[in-house]
Amino acid sequence: MKRTVLIFSLLIAISCTNSKKDNITDFDFTTTFEKSKGTETPTYPEVIEFYQNLAKVYPEINIQEIGMTDSGNPLHIVTLNPDREFDFKNIRQTKQVLFINNGIHPGESDGIDATMMLFRDIVLGKTEASKNTVLVTIPIYNIGGALNRNTGTRTNQNGPREYGFRGNARNYDLNRDFIKNDTKNAKAFAQIFHLVQPDVFIDNHVSNGADYQYTLTHLFTQHNKLGGELGNYLHTQMHPQLEKLLALKEWDITPYVNVWGTTPDKGWTQFMDSPRYSTGYTTLWNTLGMMVETHMLKPYQKRVEGTYELMKSMIEITEKDGAKIRVLREQTFAEQTKQDEYPVQWTLDTTRVTRFNFKGYEGKSIESNITSSKRLKYYTDKPYSKEVGYQNYFKPTTKIKVPKAYIIPQGWWNIIELLELNHIEFRTLEKDTAISVEVYHITDFTSRKTPYEGHYLHYATSIKKNNEQITFKKGDIIIPTAQKGFRYLMETLEPQAPDSFFNWNFFDTILQQKEGFSPYVWEDKAWELLQSNDRLREKFQEKKKDTAFANNWYAQLDWLHKHSNNYEKSHMRYPVYRVLR
Repeated sequence: MKRTVLIFSLLIAISCTNSKKDNITDFDFTTTFEKSKGTETPTYPEVIEFYQNLAKVYPEINIQEIGMTDSGNPLHIVTLNPDREFDFKNIRQTKQVLFINNGIHPGESDGIDATMMLFRDIVLGKTEASKNTVLVTIPIYNIGGALNRNTGTRTNQNGPREYGFRGNARNYDLNRDFIKNDTKNAKAFAQIFHLVQPDVFIDNHVSNGADYQYTLTHLFTQHNKLGGELGNYLHTQMHPQLEKLLALKEWDITPYVNVWGTTPDKGWTQFMDSPRYSTGYTTLWNTLGMMVETHMLKPYQKRVEGTYELMKSMIEITEKDGAKIRVLREQTFAEQTKQDEYPVQWTLDTTRVTRFNFKGYEGKSIESNITSSKRLKYYTDKPYSKEVGYQNYFKPTTKIKVPKAYIIPQGWWNIIELLELNHIEFRTLEKDTAISVEVYHITDFTSRKTPYEGHYLHYATSIKKNNEQITFKKGDIIIPTAQKGFRYLMETLEPQAPDSFFNWNFFDTILQQKEGFSPYVWEDKAWELLQSNDRLREKFQEKKKDTAFANNWYAQLDWLHKHSNNYEKSHMRYPVYRVLR
């Protein structure tokens, strides 16, 4: 009997092996990039079909649809795990996760091709599979842009022959939408991110800007803003390791050259990635993030090959340091909610500069053949290597006192939906309850004069605050700050933070006064108010010492109205309340 079972098992194993071999012959896993000798990138349907076929043949690969995009097509994630386990709750018990995002700007297609080849080479055994790191990729994030193919809009870019467009199906730049979630794409990304909960995140791009010798540049999230031991690890260990590993493979890399309209030979400043950007958003959950920025003018084949090698190097780092990274992330989650203050605005620390040898090209300002002005020209036949200063240290300028909790009235359901999307924990009041809270009033802000990603973004926001006892209604929500979404709450609910919901116009209805007064009616009531309130009368007389105020009759009536019970409490009062510790 045992012999029969053994023979039967062997026959099944042989059958499965033969079936797999037959399946392999059914598919050609040579990519469009390779077939075209490094000059072309595949269409969106071709990319998805490639991964679907990989998953059919190799059980180490899983592809699934999660969420919808503005294009009407679902978003996909592809997972590569040699253990063939694709439940992320189980994966996180024993392994770390490296998450790769591609095609956020589909004209910057280097990562799309490099990741296809990387996943294929790992399952074919051409590239060593990692034992403790699971790879996850979004093959193409901006599907609408990928379907809008052309040959001209990447004006500065050297290949491929045809590519997608930067704007998505609704013409949003998705790398400005991670915190505001205007698009279905961004909402689907949030679903994926909180499902995967990656330890390390890579977003593949192609740069614009200056000319220089490098094919590869890196843009790690700003280490001071990340802070603590996790930020220190990113800055002093992960970053140097990546450069060293690539140097061993004869791939030079430099920090992202954040220079526009001039040459980089005098150095430059690190780009600060706020939460509107992918790495700024993922960092809110202490995920170590970086953008790959290949240089636009280098040949497409070289750019893709460089992206491939960079991702391999990051896999090596994640494999080697995975346990350390996981411990540092968990420590950061545990410690961050204990801090009394949280920095919401940053400025460059000009006292600290990182110096290194930069490989550039000479650039000069010469006469333009087209305009009457000068133009910048780089001379690639005149390379140089010289020491430059890289300013990559920042310091906080505005800190806020961390509250114990926030309270949001249920009427702001659009905000509550975003909190739910991002797995923020809160409880709902079961009955009307009077609570002592700190109240913000918006005192000043500046708005962009032109539209920016569907908004007239506010900035330079300032507030005043006072303590009040407010009766909140049954159904209003209380959000404790002691949770994993701590950074997300600070960056979205504190109006002075650059990417706060206030600055993205979610609360603009409070900025408009809904009730006013007719001067001829209010004049008599205002007079009665002044006669009955000595303190107010004294403040009014003091205010009238201001000549401009004294000469403006309407401003005087308006000032009195705003100091009366007739003035609506909701005007300029920020409707997110703080419960202090």
